[in-house]
Amino acid sequence: MGMENLTSVTEFILLGLTSHRKTQMVLFFVILLIYSLTLVGNLVIIILVRADSHLHTPMYFFLTHLSGLEICYVTSTLPQMLAHLLSGNGAIPFSRCVVQMYIVLSLGGTECLLLGVMAYDRYLAICHPLVYTIAMGRWRQLNLASASWAGGFLLAMINVTCTLRFPFCGPNLLNHFFCELPVVMKLACGDIHVTEAILFVAAVLALLIPLSVILTSYGLILSSVLQMQSASGRHKAFSTCASHLAVVTMFYGTVISMYMKPRSGKTPDRDKQTAVFYVVVTPLLNPIIYTLRNKEIHRAATKMLQRKGLEQKY
Repeated sequence: MGMENLTSVTEFILLGLTSHRKTQMVLFFVILLIYSLTLVGNLVIIILVRADSHLHTPMYFFLTHLSGLEICYVTSTLPQMLAHLLSGNGAIPFSRCVVQMYIVLSLGGTECLLLGVMAYDRYLAICHPLVYTIAMGRWRQLNLASASWAGGFLLAMINVTCTLRFPFCGPNLLNHFFCELPVVMKLACGDIHVTEAILFVAAVLALLIPLSVILTSYGLILSSVLQMQSASGRHKAFSTCASHLAVVTMFYGTVISMYMKPRSGKTPDRDKQTAVFYVVVTPLLNPIIYTLRNKEIHRAATKMLQRKGLEQKY
């Protein structure tokens, strides 16, 4: 029997963060502000890196990929969330829910892999500066970025395909503000234990392997930095790595708690509360964390503003 005959649910109802109408309107304006700031912050990073030749380095190449990814990530979830908050209606067609689930999972997996690549890049730059230019040439950068995107989308395809093997015969209430695989999976009809095991293995590949690369890279970086004679060199290395680690801690901490914890019905609101951090908060904080103490970005921004000022003057 085909899946179209088994699946009787034609739409899901997203319960959102709250059912209180006044709170929904407050959340609408808060999320709209966060979404706008996220778009602007990440677009500024992309524009500055492309405009300033001094920023045409591997670190900023990967940072532009991360910024572009964050823009796509928030755009796949927050506009729909805003529409539901404004209308008070959380209905979403089954097909659109599947598409959103795939896109969000793909971009999330890509970010996990890309953060691992960025940590490896910092390891080469700090621990092996003499061979860094050759080891992280343009072709290598393209290969690593492409592998991150391809890996994220492939793992998402496996996860979503495994989920869609099951019929969805009701209920259709999703206690979330977007279609996320672990939450949708709870509504599948049938024995999902084998599929959950497959999804757990995919989560290990997407989360724990890049995380082990990150922790190993930064462990080696810390050892190398402590041996540096130059105080300014130590400060620059610590400053760069601290920003990366802050992003990693926020993102991986919340995602692992969502995708690798035992399934339980005791805390039904915890999933969506956890998701707020990696769907709403982290994409906003990423451009702030990466640029707040980054003198190269500050110089590029100052140069661009001065150039715009001269153009207007003449």
